[in-house]
Amino acid sequence: MKSAIVSFAIISGTLLGAAASAQNVPADQQRNVNQQERVEQGLQSGTLSTTEAGQLERGQQHIDSMEAHDLRNGAISPQEQARLNSAENRQSANIYADKHNGVTGNPNSASSQRMQADVQRNVNQQQRIANGVSNGSLSNHEVGSLERGQAHVTGREANAAANGHVGAGEQARIQGSENHQSARVYNKKHNEHLRR
Repeated sequence: MKSAIVSFAIISGTLLGAAASAQNVPADQQRNVNQQERVEQGLQSGTLSTTEAGQLERGQQHIDSMEAHDLRNGAISPQEQARLNSAENRQSANIYADKHNGVTGNPNSASSQRMQADVQRNVNQQQRIANGVSNGSLSNHEVGSLERGQAHVTGREANAAANGHVGAGEQARIQGSENHQSARVYNKKHNEHLRR
C-alpha cells in the first residue's frame, strides 16, 4: 500500500511539473514576439542603430538556444525556467537601455531597412510558433526544434550587423535561412503527429 501511495505521488508530481512547464511555453513564446517587436520599433524610430540591433539579436540568439536546449525533452524544469526568465529579463533591460542611450540610427538607410525587414520576419516567425503553441499544432518538443532554427537565424543577423552595416549579400543569406525556417514552422505545424 505504501509503495502504491509513493508511486502515485511521484506520478502526480511529474504530471503537475509537466503541466506547469507546458503553461510557461506559451508565455515564453509571446515574450519572444514582444522582444523582437521592441527591437523592430527601435530600428524604425531610429532609437536603435543597426549595430545595437545586431547586439540585441545576439541576446535573442542566446535565449532561443536556451529554449531549444531546455525543450529537448519536451518540458522546461523550474530551474531552467528561472534561468530563462533571468535571460529574458536581461534582454528586456538591454533593449530598454539601448533605446534610451542617446545613440541613434538612420531608419531610412539601406542597412537599417535590411535589418528592419529581417527583424520583422523574426517577429512573424515567433508569432507563428506562439500561435502553434496556443492552438496545439506544435508540441513542446517541436517548439524546441524550431527555437534552434530561430537561434541560427538570429545568429546570422547578429553577425551581419556586427560592423554596423548589413549588406545586400548578407541579407540574401539571412533570407535563405529565414525561408528554410519558415518551411520548418509550416511543416511542424501541419505534420499531424500526436502532440505531447
